[in-house]
Amino acid sequence: MTREEKGQIIEELAGKLKSTPYFYIADSSGLSVSQINNFRRLCFNKGLEYKVYKNTLIAKALERINGDAETFRKSVLKGTSGIIFSPESGKLPATLLKEFARQSPEKNVRFKAASIEMESYVGADQLDALLNLKTKNELIGDIIGILQSPAKNVISGLQSGKNKLAGIVKTLSERPQ
Repeated sequence: MTREEKGQIIEELAGKLKSTPYFYIADSSGLSVSQINNFRRLCFNKGLEYKVYKNTLIAKALERINGDAETFRKSVLKGTSGIIFSPESGKLPATLLKEFARQSPEKNVRFKAASIEMESYVGADQLDALLNLKTKNELIGDIIGILQSPAKNVISGLQSGKNKLAGIVKTLSERPQ
């Protein structure tokens, strides 16, 4: 591979990393070609993309976008590294990795690190934390539910009270003076 080709790949990868708010770095070494193709197919079906790059190219691309290249270089970019790009959800690649691990428990894609909105999650123990992330729509739903709760309580209190109030007024009006 010539220097120009490497430069072009670095520029392309840096642009993709910058435009994709969520990406995971994973290791697929030890898988057969058919297993890797199966994993890529699962990614494609979920709207994700999985590509394998050289570690030095990933590090240089991360440096270009002011990513956490040094942390990744020291602990993550060793061995085989592939990137799972997720344009919509930071949680989806984590669920995909768990799902793939259940399908073939003896050999699976090993999670190395993730970048969620430029925040780094390094190490296999972080995968469970990423599984518990809420999506933007889930957070909006939670906030709307919290905001609606007091109003619903007031309205239900007023609606239940109107029957009692009418009954009290009727009883008082029917009572002899």
